Amino acid sequence: MFGAIGILAGNAKKLFCVPLSIRIHDGDAQIKQWNGDELGNESHVIRTIRQACAAVKTIGRKSILLLDRYYLSVPALITLLDEETRAGKPLLSVIMRAKRNPVAYLDPIANKRGRPRIKGQKVKVKDLFETCLHEFKEAVVTLYGKEESVRYYSCDLLWGQKLYRKLRFVLVLQGDRQSIFVSTDLAMTPETILRLYGYRFKIECSFREFKQVIAGFAYRFWSKTMPRLNRFAKKGYDPLATVTEKGDKMRIINAFNAIEGFVMVASIAFGLLQLCSLYFAGEINAPSFRWLRSRTNDTPSEATTAHFMGKSIFRMIASRQDLPIMQFILDRQSVFFGASRDSSAGISA
Repeated sequence: MFGAIGILAGNAKKLFCVPLSIRIHDGDAQIKQWNGDELGNESHVIRTIRQACAAVKTIGRKSILLLDRYYLSVPALITLLDEETRAGKPLLSVIMRAKRNPVAYLDPIANKRGRPRIKGQKVKVKDLFETCLHEFKEAVVTLYGKEESVRYYSCDLLWGQKLYRKLRFVLVLQGDRQSIFVSTDLAMTPETILRLYGYRFKIECSFREFKQVIAGFAYRFWSKTMPRLNRFAKKGYDPLATVTEKGDKMRIINAFNAIEGFVMVASIAFGLLQLCSLYFAGEINAPSFRWLRSRTNDTPSEATTAHFMGKSIFRMIASRQDLPIMQFILDRQSVFFGASRDSSAGISA
């Protein structure tokens, strides 16, 4: 299983999720142990948080991380607090979708005697759809690129067993559909939380184009020393634990690095396609190299840009004699074609 972190880039009409980092997050615990990595046993959720924090440290400014309901967990929030403590500054504001029925707590009521309380009364967040229905507000927000009329209610509650971190819960009614969203940033308005979470689906679009346009997951690296995967094995069983020979371990590690490297290089190529779509939309849309029944956007898609580059890149390179690659080809042109003519003459003789 791969985990990817991307950055939202584009304009109001067209947005891309440009990949920043993509790593293998599951099935590599034994390989990490062979390499002496102490964090090899961390879960996919924790690795994603660390991966996002590493990207933010490189960017150099606080960012907003959009995650699915799978990531609303105590280990994820603890990892975020740990990374921010090490960095000495805030790194991320996280917006997530909550699970079906989260349990939270009100602020504690101060008592005169004894140990101070760390939580107040228990609250089933889903019940607020009924108990606080009269407090819901109407608003028009942009969800998944479309304006939608919704009703929402926002409240700040303590969440997380033995953590009790205050989060902002936004309950949304869209017709008969109920949704719960969560933000770690208590200063963020409910409308902003809903609008930003709608952008999370861009990573799903990127995965689809990544697979279909440039075959980013079409790697074919393997080693005969890898044991067969037993799909009926008991939970916790790792086939790589049976590998003991040092040479076999190195071949497996090399195959693992080749797989991860292939996908990462494909991510760089995919990101370049997206940036070309944004910065050179006029040049890509100008020639009639590709027939389109209807153009839905002024910014071309990754597939359109890839098709344009496949048709035009060699002609563009050939027109620029000053490019280093052209100088390399011209300097060796006589050698390459001279050897070809000599060999063909020899064969005909």
